[in-house]
Amino acid sequence: QGDVVPSLRSVAYGAAPMPPTLLARADRQLGVELAEGYGMTELSGNAVFLDPAAHRRGLAGDARLLGAAGRPGPGVIVRLVDDDEREVATGDVGEIVVRGAQVMAGYWDDEPATTDAMRGGWFHTGDVGRFDDDGLLYVVDRKKDVIVTGGENVASREVEDVLHSHPDVREAAVIGVSDAHWGENVCAIVVPRPGRAVAPAEMMELVRSRLAGFKTPRHVVTVDRLPTNASGKVLKAELRRWIVDHPELLEERR
Repeated sequence: QGDVVPSLRSVAYGAAPMPPTLLARADRQLGVELAEGYGMTELSGNAVFLDPAAHRRGLAGDARLLGAAGRPGPGVIVRLVDDDEREVATGDVGEIVVRGAQVMAGYWDDEPATTDAMRGGWFHTGDVGRFDDDGLLYVVDRKKDVIVTGGENVASREVEDVLHSHPDVREAAVIGVSDAHWGENVCAIVVPRPGRAVAPAEMMELVRSRLAGFKTPRHVVTVDRLPTNASGKVLKAELRRWIVDHPELLEERR
């Protein structure tokens, strides 16, 4: 509550998107400098950074900054490309590819994986993102986690950020579930805060009020916790398998 750890001066975070509501809470309760890093093992750690000054501006009112990953670090070149390796325009979404001295040489004893990841001399991260006019990178989603419903693309993170803004929601993950008509439906899996309950219809209406209609979850499932790996990333593949094994959870609600 501000004086719990009086020696704490700064907090750096990464590994997974941080909901803006959680950043605001950290600012209120800790009152420390915040910094974000985006990267992965293949990039020898972080390659893109959002510095404390950007966080301060974001918390002071320029909310778009709190959704940004930041700018490439020294010696790092980042591009966004389409499926044909063509660079996309500013504001458009493409796969994040990286070049620089810190990029790995390759995967040990796995030439096919190295060749696939390092196409054209650029490391392909498997993430999709966009650049704004100020050169800030926004990570939109994992490429494999983008939901395609009725021919429209839905970034799971965008829907998750809206769900996280609800005071009774502790955690949320959004996945695509198979649908014979639409290809995929948007499914929200929500962990309520202790002692609270969330109504599926309320979650749907919250998203519908802020995003396009096709991004509204057609299914909302509540759970006690989300499966995560050792670094805290939500294991969406496990969630997809769990939903396939429990189709009774997907009673459609509108």
